[in-house]
Amino acid sequence: MIPIRLILAACLFLVPVSALSEGFHGFDPATYDGLPLPPDSLQAMAAEASQHSPPKNGETLVFGFGNLQRDMRFGIKVEKSIERNAEAAGIDLLIADNRLDGPTALANAESFARRQVDFCIEFQTDVNFGPAIMQHFNRKQIGVVAIDIPMPGATYFGANNPRSGFMGGSYLAQAAKVRFGDRALAEGYFVVGELPQSGAIPAMRTEGQIAGFLASLPGFPPERIIRIDTKNTLQYSFQQMSNALGRIPQGAPILITAINDQSVSGMLRAVQQQGRGADALVVGKGADELETMVAEEHFIASVAYFPEGYGNYLIPLSLMRLAGHDVPLAVTVNHVMISPANICQFYPEYECQGEPGFDFVFPQEAFVEHLATLKDKPELAGYEQLIPDH
Repeated sequence: MIPIRLILAACLFLVPVSALSEGFHGFDPATYDGLPLPPDSLQAMAAEASQHSPPKNGETLVFGFGNLQRDMRFGIKVEKSIERNAEAAGIDLLIADNRLDGPTALANAESFARRQVDFCIEFQTDVNFGPAIMQHFNRKQIGVVAIDIPMPGATYFGANNPRSGFMGGSYLAQAAKVRFGDRALAEGYFVVGELPQSGAIPAMRTEGQIAGFLASLPGFPPERIIRIDTKNTLQYSFQQMSNALGRIPQGAPILITAINDQSVSGMLRAVQQQGRGADALVVGKGADELETMVAEEHFIASVAYFPEGYGNYLIPLSLMRLAGHDVPLAVTVNHVMISPANICQFYPEYECQGEPGFDFVFPQEAFVEHLATLKDKPELAGYEQLIPDH
């Protein structure tokens, strides 16, 4: 079993300690270790929530879950985790597929509101549709927890974007120096797969990747940093990376990272198809494409998000809100680096392979300096709770 207590400890922002100190049937977001709560605790939460906010159908609490994409590995893991916790709590769960598409997510939200769910967990990709989605829920007084893409009035749960990005970028740079030596700086190209449609918050992840990379490989020329739009999919990432390779000289080190594991997998396949796989070094984001990582020599690590444990937080947080308790404005995952050398420590079904190629050092001082630059960005105004202090 995955030792979730080590990996899903939450970071909380802008919430008075007194507001959260009493806990909620064994769940206190400030101290919760992330282990699955026993069914008795979840059922007690649901009972209190039902007493404070009676089920609209007069019988059982009904939650809606709009999944990012139901056939995407990350989304599958999140969905199963939510299903497991909802079933243990005695909650009926309605699931819709947002298909990585804003209009689809909006239509699903309208359907949830029309069916008068008691609460909704939203995982959707297009920041521009957030306000319209929330209008449907607000009209019906339906509370929302939003995964990864914040929406006005919703509790945020998901990535610590600045830290996870900085971690992955600095890891890639340090690995590149070991693998390619002086050629990493003199000849290397750094390719970053972005997701512009999701707005300023996920952009903190990719900007963090670049800042972390430059912190560990100072002096890297900006003209050799290539940004591509991944649209959050393997296929589109493959196409865009195939195009970008025309700008990279033969034999140059190709250093790759992106918004998620699917995107870096597509980018790596593009490099391999053109016979340049030996020049590549890849660090992923999410650690949900573990089979690819352990099978591909040049996919050296991924920043873990542990989506298989998301429901351990999402269902208690949702019930806590329904029960009328104060909840944090934001709860973020505690990220770690996973590589073939340490994978068995987090996922025992995989064997650890080999030894670490280097001792990764997180550049904390440079990270704090990077955070200071984020606080002045106008596009992040109103999202200060999603910028960590250190």
